[in-house]
Amino acid sequence: MPRTAPRRSHDTPAALLRESRPGSGDPGHLPMGGDRAPPGTPSEERHRTVADPQLAAVRAGEVSEVIRPAAIVPEDAARRVLVELALRDVQNGGVWEAGPSLWSRYDRPWNGPENDAGAELIGRIHVAYGTPTKYEITVYRVTVTLFGSQLGWSVESLCDEALGHGGLRLADCPRAVLAAPPSPYRH
Repeated sequence: MPRTAPRRSHDTPAALLRESRPGSGDPGHLPMGGDRAPPGTPSEERHRTVADPQLAAVRAGEVSEVIRPAAIVPEDAARRVLVELALRDVQNGGVWEAGPSLWSRYDRPWNGPENDAGAELIGRIHVAYGTPTKYEITVYRVTVTLFGSQLGWSVESLCDEALGHGGLRLADCPRAVLAAPPSPYRH
């Protein structure tokens, strides 16, 4: 069994908030950080790309939607969302595990940093910090697990819960501007 690496403290929303406090260099700066916890951690195993056919069968009941055009969370709302997700972290008695590129919603809190205590994943929101501008967040994909669907969750309800902390709903978020494709090259 591979040894698990500890979760890097700078990958958590709480660390992002600490780094964005006044006196930390750039007040309000939301660091970009790494994409996920180091390989081998429970979080990485839970969210890795499925290459094994047996694992793919487990994910067969998921509902995944690419948000087109992508939803943009404005700066003020993004700060409020990040603060609230950090306060509601699964390791602190909440139901969210939020990292720099993935916000995951569980049905109950964990029993510690590496002990999910049988908590079931309801869904995942894939985000990108710092796009289209430095302090905004882009929501580009949302997945609801079979378990989440059975509990009545949808792509919209999952997003609305997270974005609601910033006073937004998915339907009301500004959308990314899609540029027209370039003309084909001709001789």
